[in-house]
Amino acid sequence: MGRDDKTLRETVIEQTKATGVLPCIKLHHKEDCIGYAKAMYDGGARVIEVTMTTPGVLGAIEAISAEFKGKLWVAAGTVLDAASAREVILHGGSLIVNPAVVPDVIDLANRYGVPVYSGAFTATECFSAMRAGSSMVKIFPAQLGGPKYMTNLKMVFPEVNLIPSGGISLENAGDFIRCGACAVSGARTFMDREKIAAEGMGWITEQVARYVEIVRKAKEKAPPLP
Repeated sequence: MGRDDKTLRETVIEQTKATGVLPCIKLHHKEDCIGYAKAMYDGGARVIEVTMTTPGVLGAIEAISAEFKGKLWVAAGTVLDAASAREVILHGGSLIVNPAVVPDVIDLANRYGVPVYSGAFTATECFSAMRAGSSMVKIFPAQLGGPKYMTNLKMVFPEVNLIPSGGISLENAGDFIRCGACAVSGARTFMDREKIAAEGMGWITEQVARYVEIVRKAKEKAPPLP
């Protein structure tokens, strides 16, 4: 039986691993993000991200968190300082994501009991993120190392939760999972403006669903790591 007293940190990590995707909303103009969030939820995502570079991001996080309370957990992405992290948490954010190791952001998130997925690339950066208390390590830009780079990192840090971002595609997502990642992330991966303009929000739903299925199958067939 599952526990019904899980912490926010445990819940968000569990949901990220269960779906295997962390799709990101990144906009250049202020828009109502509820539609994007619903499209991602309908596709199977249970944890989504809105970048701090999106106009009106705090209001968007607050609105999505209220609309999908207990069903969808909202992260703020590209959080670079503790003050911003605190604002995100006060506006209902359930997760802090950043592109680099920022110790004061990790410290603040842990103080509030909010998970943090810290960005890193090298083995040294991964170790720094782990030691600072990062819940997962977001390998960025993942395309630089490729899928097998996940295996290299897992060989020396078997306990680390890796979530590659940057350059994830339908063609390589399964390889990243089979090589040791627990989930995949990205913005352009799930937010192709031309596709959305042509096909509507349904394109996002279908795209998220494709990745969820790819990750599920990859995890079923993932070989033991060296």
